Amino acid sequence: MTANDGGPPLSGVRVLDFGHVLAAPFCTRLLADLGADVVRVESSRHPDFPWPSSYRHTDGRHASYLNTNRNKRSVAIDLKHPAGRDIARRLATAADVVVENFSAGVMSRLGLGYETLRESNPGLIFASMSGYGNSGPRRNWTSMNMNLQGCAGLMQVTGAQGDPPTAISNSWNDYIGGLHTGYAVIAALTERERTGKGLHLDMGQFECSVSMIAPLLMFSAVKQRNPDRMGNRSDRFAPQGVYRCAGQDEWCAVSVRDHVQWRALARVMEEGAADAPLASDARFAGVSGRMRHHDEIDERIEAWTGGLESADVEARLGQAGVPAARMRRVQELVEDGTPSGAYKRMAEPRVGSMLTTALPMEFSGSALPAATPAPGLGQHTREVVREWLDLSESGWAELDDEGALV
Repeated sequence: MTANDGGPPLSGVRVLDFGHVLAAPFCTRLLADLGADVVRVESSRHPDFPWPSSYRHTDGRHASYLNTNRNKRSVAIDLKHPAGRDIARRLATAADVVVENFSAGVMSRLGLGYETLRESNPGLIFASMSGYGNSGPRRNWTSMNMNLQGCAGLMQVTGAQGDPPTAISNSWNDYIGGLHTGYAVIAALTERERTGKGLHLDMGQFECSVSMIAPLLMFSAVKQRNPDRMGNRSDRFAPQGVYRCAGQDEWCAVSVRDHVQWRALARVMEEGAADAPLASDARFAGVSGRMRHHDEIDERIEAWTGGLESADVEARLGQAGVPAARMRRVQELVEDGTPSGAYKRMAEPRVGSMLTTALPMEFSGSALPAATPAPGLGQHTREVVREWLDLSESGWAELDDEGALV
């Protein structure tokens, strides 16, 4: 690890990425976005083609891959070949960080586990991201996003009362695991600055998921019962819900936190109304009363929102100080011309230009690197091997002849 010299926060940090599909590649993309030199280890024999998407280039790269693996380089190494494993070990010796999300034990069976690599690189930070960790009774369980949500208790509270368990879409567990591991890697780099020693991060995605449901765990521990499915409602505020508006599949989300906001909502709804205002109804005077009569309140709110465009509901309530936001479709976010740090366009030779999610933070003292397109398979093999290992041309030719670099 070299001094950053005022560059991006992680400039000078070398990360060897053995990740596949999403959890580990998302983690390493966060590190790459912060300036780390992230090198993906791939192979044409076992290419990393994540779930299909609407776009797929002739090189096999899907749109999801292009977004998750930007700002990285790629080396093509056959880890089943002895010479391929040897070059991977040598690259790990030159790395600051190794990240992998194979099933428990895979890296050790390849001779690339932490205990092996630390012998030649005692300062190595090695992050393992299997579904259920590398120890314990679940270590050999096969994990997928929805299975992890079920096992971690999250699906018990998603959906409305009476609904079956419902998974959060968009691979929630993979992103949560990637965020936690990125955080842990940065903490480990800081610790290494103090001690000079590396360490092994066992980042089971199950534990990452459970860490996000602390209020549910606390509720169950205190109440000695399971929490309920509440759908769009809250156990602290009322009313709260998503209300149908005029038009086809148009909605507005409203959340009333206190009595001030409740009175503001009532005034907006009953402007010019002849019947008694909601705000003076004693049944709704406190949050407990509004919760008891939530169904009736919902009906009255939707009778009002149903006659208005969702944008009108959002504007009226927003001006009155009531938290409200109309439901926007993803395509609207794409087409919205409002400047946002959430996404940006980047050059991508496969498509010319593509919209990509951005790192949602800014550093006043240093600029983050400009986004570069995801690599082609093995695009940087020669460059990285010679740069990280100072390999001669004859040494390169020997590896190439052995068939280790594929």
